[in-house]
Amino acid sequence: MSIAVVGGGAFGTALAISMAQSGAEVMLWARDVSALISTRQSVHLPGAFLPNLVSISSKLEDVAKANAILLAIPMQSLSIVLTQISSTLEGKRLIACCKGVDLSTLTGPTKVIENIKPLSIPAILTGPSFAADIAKGLPTALTLACCDDAVGQSLQKQLSTPSFRLYRSTDVVGAELGGALKNVVAIACGACVGRGMGDSARAALMTRGFAEMVKLATHLGSKPDTMTGLSGMGDLALTCMSEQSRNFRFGLSIGRQEEFDASVTVEGVKTAEAVTRLAHQVGLDMPICKMVYNLSTKRVSVKTAIQALLSRPLKEE
Repeated sequence: MSIAVVGGGAFGTALAISMAQSGAEVMLWARDVSALISTRQSVHLPGAFLPNLVSISSKLEDVAKANAILLAIPMQSLSIVLTQISSTLEGKRLIACCKGVDLSTLTGPTKVIENIKPLSIPAILTGPSFAADIAKGLPTALTLACCDDAVGQSLQKQLSTPSFRLYRSTDVVGAELGGALKNVVAIACGACVGRGMGDSARAALMTRGFAEMVKLATHLGSKPDTMTGLSGMGDLALTCMSEQSRNFRFGLSIGRQEEFDASVTVEGVKTAEAVTRLAHQVGLDMPICKMVYNLSTKRVSVKTAIQALLSRPLKEE
């Protein structure tokens, strides 16, 4: 079975490298392929070169030739790119590799895929991973979630490599929300550290943020155990503890009152907005997510946001 990766950013490039290093023929799609073709490396992932087994194209019709299509594009761009693919992609396995909640529909990536390409088979690949680690062949374990377990088993075998280990799940909702919400909590933790509040405060934010993740996910039908796995707690720990995380770095910039590079995609910003709207819609109180939404849109200062959280009523854990 052939593989296509949609997205020439750091993560898409890393996935293409990883798949090709294990012997698979991979087609990598990107809007601008001139630099990729001439240098065989992405500007987003310097020093990581594309193997010869990776072909490069800027034509979306080439994507439809693959059986497994990895969609490594920003969450808010997913519906746009899928709409631009003229093929129905009937029977194709479309694996979302983005983390977030769509602002228009307040749904996760697999529902977006289902709505736009209803004849395809949606899945999601998510969990604790940095593109640089994957490209270097460093050990990485992720969750592959698909409602059709037989398809999940097939994809697990096709996409796993000796250093890129996939664990299978049918809890698509939980896997999606774990990957989306951990970005929001990472922004909060970054702001906390950037403000100089210390690691104890970061640990408290991670713990209470995790509680919010579980609350929303289970309310929407996820299995509680999913949040304690790679796509939940695993991804949360990595993203909240490392400056390799764009979301954590964005939070740091807020805490330090520094400008952040506007060209860098920070999925947690739009996710915070979508989740705040979703939580209100379903009647859930998610103060950390709401605080991050207000912080990232400059509705409140870090000082005001922290005071608001610390002044909440004391209660049983």
